[in-house]
Amino acid sequence: MVRLDRSQLEVLYHSLGPAGADKVVSHALEELAGTLARASAQYRSGEVEALRGSVKSLVALAQQIGMTLLARVGRDVLLLSRSYDAAAFGATMARLERIGESSLVAVWDLQDLSV
Repeated sequence: MVRLDRSQLEVLYHSLGPAGADKVVSHALEELAGTLARASAQYRSGEVEALRGSVKSLVALAQQIGMTLLARVGRDVLLLSRSYDAAAFGATMARLERIGESSLVAVWDLQDLSV
């Protein structure tokens, strides 16, 4: 289940206006999609340091547009990336990928609704 902090989106729309908020959300979604793909590739190729940087960016973007669950799982990935539990790290990375994709779809759908 994907959770979106609708109040965060409302803050964006109230502070930036509809056009400004749409621009910020659209840009964040593009960045999130690219960052998620990059993080997945970095995980698969064992580039853990680069993965950490990508996931930190992903967490910041997710928080900006109200993707609280995605941000939380991203923080879990960061924590587990420093552990010796490869199974937990891999499982949490897979969860990040699933939730990331679901979250992107959810926000794209919300963009068509007025806040």
